Amino acid sequence: MASSLSSQMSLLALVFLLVLIGNSSAQLSPTFYSKSCPNLMQTVQSAVKSAIAKETRIGASLLRLFFHDCFVNGCDGSILLDDTSSSKGEKNAGPNFKSARGYEVVDKIKAAVEKVCPGVVSCADVLAITARDSVTILGGPSWTVKLGRRDARTASQGAANSSIPPPTSSLSSLTSRYSNLGLSTKDLVALSGAHTIGQARCTTFRARIYNETNIDSSFAQTRQKKCPSTTGSGDDKLAPLDLQSPTAFDNSYFKNLVNNKGLLHSDQVLFSGGSTDSIVRKYSSSQSSFASDFAAAMIRMGDISPLTGSNGEIRKNCRKKN
Repeated sequence: MASSLSSQMSLLALVFLLVLIGNSSAQLSPTFYSKSCPNLMQTVQSAVKSAIAKETRIGASLLRLFFHDCFVNGCDGSILLDDTSSSKGEKNAGPNFKSARGYEVVDKIKAAVEKVCPGVVSCADVLAITARDSVTILGGPSWTVKLGRRDARTASQGAANSSIPPPTSSLSSLTSRYSNLGLSTKDLVALSGAHTIGQARCTTFRARIYNETNIDSSFAQTRQKKCPSTTGSGDDKLAPLDLQSPTAFDNSYFKNLVNNKGLLHSDQVLFSGGSTDSIVRKYSSSQSSFASDFAAAMIRMGDISPLTGSNGEIRKNCRKKN
């Protein structure tokens, strides 16, 4: 009887040890590819530099892809999957249609990575590194990217429509959405600072520049010149999210908010007499504070529900499952 009990205890101890090993191996790590793909970082950085040299705006687009990937069922590369005859992916969801872009650049980066270490690095991790490199190349902070994500085999247009905060979002809905993902109010404000680069379509800010009162009048008039009030007219015309330095990753975005020059409604609500005003003021006066908090928030965002261990796959082509 004692021998049987001892055997059972030993078996339980072994199972517990295996669970611990499994959990630890499933954690993301900056050194995940140090042996399997030692030239990964240099390969991605070189490709991102080349892409930004050809079109500065692409840096903002690549960063946006990572955001929109992580906000829909976690950072799993699902945004990169094309539609198929049997499923509708995230690319044509409302928040991504005519907005998310840069897929061809990701294809090129992934192809470059496949050349140096085929079948090793996930598309989800390529997006994570690409986002960091885009920010750094455009003058923003750097951070240590944790790696080891695997790629989803499915994507959900419905989840993209419901999970990505629209530009009409209120402060309370933004705060709630970020909180549900394990991100704080400070993370919300810091990550919103990504709008210091990039552009937005007229259709996303038309209501603000014509109907809202907490907007600088000259700024509104400037934007109205290229964005007609009639829906359907000039919908796709672009305007910089940061009028002062649209291609430099700095804290001008927050200075704009303090002066009521936020382009999107979801931007200006961060400085509208609410709980986030003090954080916006801090970032508007201290670029270093914004930079360090943005980097920390990006690391936390990259931790949202990754597929690890034996879950998912390592896609050879980011547009389709293997």
